[in-house]
Amino acid sequence: MRFAPSPTGYLHVGGARTALFNWLFARHHNGVFILRIEDTDKQRNDEAMVRGILEGMEWLGLDYDEGPFHQSDYDDQHRAAAYQLLESGHAYRDFTPKEERSDETIKQQVAEAARGPKVTNPYRSLSQGESDARAAGEPYVIRFKVPEEGKTQFDDAVYGLQERDYRDIEDFILLRSDGHPLYNLSVVCDDIMMGITHVIRGQDHLSNTHKQVLLYRALGKTVPTFAHLPLILAPNKGKLSKRKHGEIVSVTTYRDRGFIPDAFVNFLALLGWSPESGEHAEREIFSREELISLFSLEGIHKSNAVFNFTEGDARNWTDQKALWVNWEYIKTLPMEKLTPLVKAELERSGLWRDEYEGEKRAWFERAVTLLRDRARTLPDFTHHGRPYFVDDFSFEFDEAAVKKNLRKEPALRELLPQLADAFATLDEFTHDTTEALLRRFAEEKGVKAGLLINATRTALTGQSVGPGLFDVVVAIGKDRTAARLKHAAQLV
Repeated sequence: MRFAPSPTGYLHVGGARTALFNWLFARHHNGVFILRIEDTDKQRNDEAMVRGILEGMEWLGLDYDEGPFHQSDYDDQHRAAAYQLLESGHAYRDFTPKEERSDETIKQQVAEAARGPKVTNPYRSLSQGESDARAAGEPYVIRFKVPEEGKTQFDDAVYGLQERDYRDIEDFILLRSDGHPLYNLSVVCDDIMMGITHVIRGQDHLSNTHKQVLLYRALGKTVPTFAHLPLILAPNKGKLSKRKHGEIVSVTTYRDRGFIPDAFVNFLALLGWSPESGEHAEREIFSREELISLFSLEGIHKSNAVFNFTEGDARNWTDQKALWVNWEYIKTLPMEKLTPLVKAELERSGLWRDEYEGEKRAWFERAVTLLRDRARTLPDFTHHGRPYFVDDFSFEFDEAAVKKNLRKEPALRELLPQLADAFATLDEFTHDTTEALLRRFAEEKGVKAGLLINATRTALTGQSVGPGLFDVVVAIGKDRTAARLKHAAQLV
């Protein structure tokens, strides 16, 4: 198996899914996963472009067994293959002047061939001697000599039997006049050299495959199994474009915005694939190990997948399914795997304390447990969790929560400091003792317990919703709870 991206600056979501499917197939069958950078386009060949791809694969955990190889390092072998095909009569030299070999001219020839007899290149029938003689003094390209009658056939593992008449395939260029090999030749040569048995790639390569099948057969090599993947479309069913959609389609964006690698791998796997019928068919959350065990080419869908991101709203900038999968992972990830991720997030936000790995380790894990049910991404541990990790009042108060829970009842200006003093008298500061005290206090003051519960939650966290209040009270602690209740009284 191989993943062979062009160097484009970052790993596109579509490219990441292609890499993942190749990786899963290789791991499922105990095969070899190869990374090859197809950098033969000199204008786009930049080491910084390659680094972006490597970063994305590293974050996703798509480790490769061989590579990264660079296609440009094998230009000599590609040129040799072109001349081998020339020698065997499967290719010919085309001496047409460069200005007459434009893409538009080729397209016109193919269109004319579709309407009538195939347009034959005048240099296709040159004798070997005449071709050699002209090559000594004239520039030329080497073209593959597509047979005049018949059709190409290959059985795609996703889309089934694929056929194309030879008349619909132009005599495509293998080698430019400057000796530069073109994609179809290079990719076939590399796949042969690297022993690739299965090629899993995007549907947009289907038309190329017919030309590549011709090359395999002309070189006397076994044609690999091809599996073409359905496209990933934007919400409007248009192309998911780097130019149009920007960072939304970059894998490293999800790394930087707090997604868990295994969760994003889970999400990508379900963009165009699902387990075959059975006990797993209705599931949507899978571990990496389960994906490896269950993956098969038969589970790949024929219909295109849609990346349903929402633009504009900062909290809904991405596919909601991706957020949901990440949320499920955060809620269920073993603590020994989750806490290092939360630690890294707190360190980036300046909220980490070394004591969280020492004397306050148990407290830290309790706080993470309280927060994880609301955390869709890792930054939520600092957004929602800031009140837990600061001693002062430097956390955001939601204005709607303040208006609803603090400002509607003037009596809270006196009740909250009194409740603070009452909490300070507790010798055991636990869930049960704090709840009993608050309810007793409410009864003594002739107010509903709900009034004090809602006001206390907003005083401690700045929010109107969250984990169970008395779990929050214990996590915030006696001293900080008393101080925040008194501070909140000023907001009434």
